Parts: sequence; C-alpha cells; structure tokens
Amino acid sequence: MRALITSTLESLDDFELIEATSGFDALRKLPRDKVDLILTDINMPDINGLELVSFVRNNPLYEKTPLIIISTEGSERDREKGLALGANAYLVKPFKPEALQRLVAELLA
Repeated sequence: MRALITSTLESLDDFELIEATSGFDALRKLPRDKVDLILTDINMPDINGLELVSFVRNNPLYEKTPLIIISTEGSERDREKGLALGANAYLVKPFKPEALQRLVAELLA
C-alpha cells in the first residue's frame, strides 16, 4: 500500500516523501524533517493511526499540519472518530489514486 501511495503522489508537484514503517517510526521521524502533510493508516504496528493523530494534534509543532487517514476501517463510526481526533480527511481503501491526489492537492493549496 505504501508503494501505491508513493507512486500516486510522485506524479504531483515536486516534494519529498518520507515513509514510516509503523506509528512509532513515524513519531521518531517527525522531528527530523519539516513535514507539510501526514498520511496514516489506522492499523499499524506499535502505535495505531488514531493514537498518531491524537499525538500530532496535541503537539504545537504539528497541530496545524494537514493529516489524512487512509484505512480499510470504513465504518461511519471509524470515520467520525478519526475526524473528531483532528484528521482533515478520511479515505477508505480501496481508493482511486485520483481521489488521493485531489485530497493532497486541496490540503497543500
């Protein structure tokens, strides 16, 4: 899935993608680079995506960083929880690459 997302986003404007293999890896990498947008899944090893969203939104350095949850968890309850925690958008897998490109472009505009 990360490879699909990477190839989908590489076709957009020039920017660097930073991949994390888990929620903990994401928390480790966040302070190392300036991050303009965060994409997360809910189901990840170590720290799940909802915990990551909560951390990001409660940290003054990242509280305004646009964040998209991409997940197989497609119930309205899951979506509402992710958005209530502060995600800007919630995209259910499987998704069309164009939908992700559109969301990223909107949030980075």
